[in-house]
Amino acid sequence: MRRVVITGLGGVSPLGYGVDAMCAAMEANATAIRKMPEWEGHGLRGLLGAPAEIINERAIPRDARRSMGRMSIFSVQAAQQALADAGLGAEHLATGRLGCAIGSTIGSTASIADLYGTYAKNGSMDALVPTKFFHCISNTAVMSVVNTLGITGWMNAPCGACASGLLAVGEALDVIRHGRQDVMLAGGAEELHAIATGMFDLLNATSTNFNDRPEAASRPFDRDRDGLVCGEGAGVLVLESLEHATARGAQIYAEVKGFSLSASGLHVSQSNNAGMIRCITAALADAQVNAADVDYINAHATGTPQGDCEEAEAIQKLFGGKPPVSSLKGYLGHTLGAAGALELIATLRMMRKGVLYPTRNLDNVADDCKGIYHLTQFEERRAGVVLKNSFGFGGVNSALVLAQFN
Repeated sequence: MRRVVITGLGGVSPLGYGVDAMCAAMEANATAIRKMPEWEGHGLRGLLGAPAEIINERAIPRDARRSMGRMSIFSVQAAQQALADAGLGAEHLATGRLGCAIGSTIGSTASIADLYGTYAKNGSMDALVPTKFFHCISNTAVMSVVNTLGITGWMNAPCGACASGLLAVGEALDVIRHGRQDVMLAGGAEELHAIATGMFDLLNATSTNFNDRPEAASRPFDRDRDGLVCGEGAGVLVLESLEHATARGAQIYAEVKGFSLSASGLHVSQSNNAGMIRCITAALADAQVNAADVDYINAHATGTPQGDCEEAEAIQKLFGGKPPVSSLKGYLGHTLGAAGALELIATLRMMRKGVLYPTRNLDNVADDCKGIYHLTQFEERRAGVVLKNSFGFGGVNSALVLAQFN
């Protein structure tokens, strides 16, 4: 199988437009979480979100933009950034050897709400805009990217709930490994809406104790954690075969060494450390590295009481207290389908700079999350081998192993 490397990064996040803006905000210990006053009066207990700003969407041709909701606009912009960062021009896009995989939990939530709300109000299809359908379908993000950019290779929209973004990167790894494509755009996207937060609210999974202190909300592994805060955005990476990258003299951020995807097979919403352990163990085996080789773990940890302790237990059982561990949800919120990709991009920046970002708002490690090396402050450290976890509803477990390119 061919070796696969990452050569380009692009992102639109709650912390800003572009990878530099996102990572600079994290390095300044900033958070994008704020109160959403427009959600008051709609039956939500959690009133916090991490919105992203749409910037210069008119740069996307109007004919293409009409079929896009927020998440698709984010995706196109992130893909354009990633291609530019990788130094890939228009001549690569229609060769059939460059593909795209972008996952999300659902289509445009705002458009779905608008479509069904309009139908319910009028009792007729007459008032519906035909292009709204394309906002709502589950492959709206990848569809928008390939058609706007003229990509003719592999196309897919992996759906694995909040693990969707990392699933897309894992799929890109396998597609390139087996020679089906030379280059893949891969990542995830999501948009923020009261309905999405409301679903987590109904499951008692949102943060509700910090509505008047947004900067203190989203507290992965902390004693006072009380749930997640939803965010939005898109993260896209360029993966390519090592041969293709070196032949064109591309910059290389890291090598993708291994990936695993598995089901816990137990519960639709409750995390399970045994399932996580099986998945991580398989990813390490695929990467041909030992647990002792891992220098940093970027955790999925969303700030929910049950999910964080299960992940902490899985890490403790596999790695003990050696590798530093942190979650980025306190900066970005939980960007759902985009989380795996955006957090992977930030992890790559940490690897390049030799500085690890701590878990924001981790003031007192919870008793049920102890036994691992929690990062509570920025730490200068070379991370040669890194593990990225991403989990989702339905018992979806995914794990990816990166290494400094050698």
